Amino acid sequence: MFVGIDVAKDANRVHAMDFDRRRLAAFSAPNDQDGASRLETQILSALRSAGLSRCTIVMESTGIYSAHIATYLSASPALSALDTRVYLINPKITRNYRESFADMDKTDPADAYLLADLARVGRTDKLFPFRGSQKLALQRLTRHRMHVSELITAEKNYALNNIYLKFSAFDSRQEGEPVFSDTFAVSALSVLTEFQTTDEIVEAPLEDLAAFLIRVSKNRFDDPLHTADLLQKAAKASFRLDRTAYDPLNIALASSLNCISCFRKELKAIDCAILNQVKGVSDSQYLSLLSIPGIGPVFASGILAEVGDISQFRDEAALAKYAGLTWRRHQSGHFEADDTFMTRTGNVFLRYYLCEAANSVHRHLDEYRRYYKSKYDEVTTHQHKRALALTARKLVRLVHGLMSSGRLYQ
Repeated sequence: MFVGIDVAKDANRVHAMDFDRRRLAAFSAPNDQDGASRLETQILSALRSAGLSRCTIVMESTGIYSAHIATYLSASPALSALDTRVYLINPKITRNYRESFADMDKTDPADAYLLADLARVGRTDKLFPFRGSQKLALQRLTRHRMHVSELITAEKNYALNNIYLKFSAFDSRQEGEPVFSDTFAVSALSVLTEFQTTDEIVEAPLEDLAAFLIRVSKNRFDDPLHTADLLQKAAKASFRLDRTAYDPLNIALASSLNCISCFRKELKAIDCAILNQVKGVSDSQYLSLLSIPGIGPVFASGILAEVGDISQFRDEAALAKYAGLTWRRHQSGHFEADDTFMTRTGNVFLRYYLCEAANSVHRHLDEYRRYYKSKYDEVTTHQHKRALALTARKLVRLVHGLMSSGRLYQ
């Protein structure tokens, strides 16, 4: 039996058919615990009435709304005994399949029918059943960590606009070297918040400026006087604003920096929670990931939470496709395109953690450092993003190999 479930916040629309497209059940159930129990009962009843012993259930991945019902059905002992498989599919697959039904209306019953028919024709054969209940807790933490990391990045990008308006040459190179290696380091942020205008830096005695840098950096500069001189030169090279413009800029900048500080504290708390959660996962696959230089507990947890059981991926190419780290060939006649775009149709969370891991691994392993540099030097635009994506694709081979065999990196 093939079952399509159109998931919504309030209700789930269900359509069940056999291989000959005979309708075995069609109903709606509330998207709550009682509704899930009713849905399970009616699916079992339809299976017994039709004399069938296998069931394929398909629903679209609709974020949090599909999580509960997919978890409930995949963990049902009664359905598992009848060889039931639950699939959460990318809505893009349904959208593409719908094109073969030119005259079909876009309604909830039609969507449920479409999902059931999609399973009937074998579109789920190359997909992997849902097993989210096993790693759901860890997954919620690792996905939330990605969310907070993106908030930090977005707030930093926004703050850079105000930093440029206040201190236009702050991140420029003076005498061939930057004043601060990191714009958002403690010392750099102290300069931005404690000096209200660039004129205050220009007019400050060099010795006082050096003493200030020693204090805020806890004496971590090799040559504070030289750094103070670079800072003063950057202040002199910056544009000047009217006095009335500085106060609003300082307020906006301070607010952004407070948000970044708050998000960083939350990130540390989430990292601690991930470490505590992953302790309950006595998994050789986790230890295999942890053995790779540059991959710590957080990145290993993020990859493990999204991959689940590595045995469901027949080879490293299947894992790369699941992560969306693939590039489609573009060829016509004698033409072969040199530039191709990443598919990005896979698991965005797994792709994020693989790319973050690759960014760390290439700093620890010579093989990956050389590979990253060779890809970086091949182009003149988007060098880091391209090199990082290709390095992440290379890392997939190592991840799949170690997790499949349960071995440690040597």
